[in-house]
Amino acid sequence: MSEVYAARRSKLRAQCNAAGSAAALVTRPANVRYLSGAAPRGAVLLLGKTEDLLVCTGPPEDRPSDGRPDEALRLHTLPGAGGDPAVAAADFAAAQGADSLAVEEHHLTVARHREIRSVVPRLRLAELGGAVEQLRVVKDEEELSCLRIGAEIADQALGELLESILVGRTERHLALELERRLVDHGADGPAFPTSVATGPHSGRRAHHPTDRRVEEGDFLSVCLGATYRGYRCEIGRTFVIGTSPADWQIELYDLVFAAQRAGRESLAPGVAYRDVDRAARQVLDSAGYGESLPTLTGHGVGLEIDEDPQLAPAAMGKLDACVPVTVEPGVHLPGRGGVRIDDTLVVRPEADGGPELLTITTKELLAL
Repeated sequence: MSEVYAARRSKLRAQCNAAGSAAALVTRPANVRYLSGAAPRGAVLLLGKTEDLLVCTGPPEDRPSDGRPDEALRLHTLPGAGGDPAVAAADFAAAQGADSLAVEEHHLTVARHREIRSVVPRLRLAELGGAVEQLRVVKDEEELSCLRIGAEIADQALGELLESILVGRTERHLALELERRLVDHGADGPAFPTSVATGPHSGRRAHHPTDRRVEEGDFLSVCLGATYRGYRCEIGRTFVIGTSPADWQIELYDLVFAAQRAGRESLAPGVAYRDVDRAARQVLDSAGYGESLPTLTGHGVGLEIDEDPQLAPAAMGKLDACVPVTVEPGVHLPGRGGVRIDDTLVVRPEADGGPELLTITTKELLAL
């Protein structure tokens, strides 16, 4: 993998040089991980004029690390309470002869920015913007492999839960069991806090599990995700508990399913982000649910659970091949119940079979 990280750093360096910056300081943890293979707590990455450095504080045992650092990258550890790695990295950039430094202003705090200016006043600070985030949008096969494994783990955990007795158990208990099963099957951990919503709670869009117990006739809405080697995927499904679904539950489920299918089928290289959102949104809007719809239909996934692109009405840009995204429309009726169906897919051209579905748990409305 060393050559992969080196190639990523080379792409970023070329962009910085073209913009007039001799060096770059990367501070956002997911971006540090993407470019160096690891993100030790508090570490920053310097793309220097003569040498790249991963700058950390404290001894290795005190630096929990997300991943393993690229062996070709020099690790510089500041002694003891040796100050801010970002400031130290900027000082290194100046010592290497750089006269300008591109920084992630969307992540760098005002205090850090001021301290860098104070310590290295001769260094011109420029805006790196979302350059690394844009590099992260299209995934290579190693990244996609990690997402596939994570999706398989999430499917396994959810499938096992559905085979167990659910009536009488609390939302909180079910969420904890799902997260335990993720780890049992080889995940680093959950990709985000697992959501389990039952009955009227499924009518809340952002519900946190409570001690409410599963009852006969409830909608059971579950959203979970696995992290595998740092990469995060997600899946969401809705079921009915213990009995045949009521007519209103079938109608609502069929509507959301149709919207989700429209969104999935619209995924293709060259399609505008907002057109994917529109494909799913129009189905729900035409049925009278336009006012209560979420702000987006889906989003990218990878080292973070919510990455670019954003599949939203005003989103600018077009899909590329090998971009993993979620498609997750839902309708939530406060006090009554709701349906959400959520898949992780990889954008593929029609010649390659179209969108690759990573989360394969059935989307049939099951009575459990």
